Amino acid sequence: MTKETMTIREMCDAFDVTPRTLRFYEAKELLFPIREGQKRLFTHRDRGRLKLILRGKRFGFSLEEIRQLLDLYNMGDAQLTQLERTFEVAQDRLRDMERQRDELNEAIEELKEQMGWGEKMIVSLKSKQKAAE
Repeated sequence: MTKETMTIREMCDAFDVTPRTLRFYEAKELLFPIREGQKRLFTHRDRGRLKLILRGKRFGFSLEEIRQLLDLYNMGDAQLTQLERTFEVAQDRLRDMERQRDELNEAIEELKEQMGWGEKMIVSLKSKQKAAE
């Protein structure tokens, strides 16, 4: 293969994804490999898109959000529309992640308190049992 294209196996190795993942992203119109019979050849553009897809998934963007953002690339405005929309979606996602973190921190503190209470109860019950013996 040339540097211009990569096979599905090369893409899997380079991005640590499965062939099924690449075919799924192709079916969802996120990637557009060149088809030569049953063979898929991924271009530099596909590699860039996959990098953005994986980053978006890591940040919790839905595939539909990612597809819409990628589709804004060719608007003819030097990617201004794409960047603005990506920034808006990222701000929303960051707010959601921060809210989830805060809720998780609260749950952790509550669980620690309950475990402390439980530990005291265990010690108390054990000491009562020993006293009764």
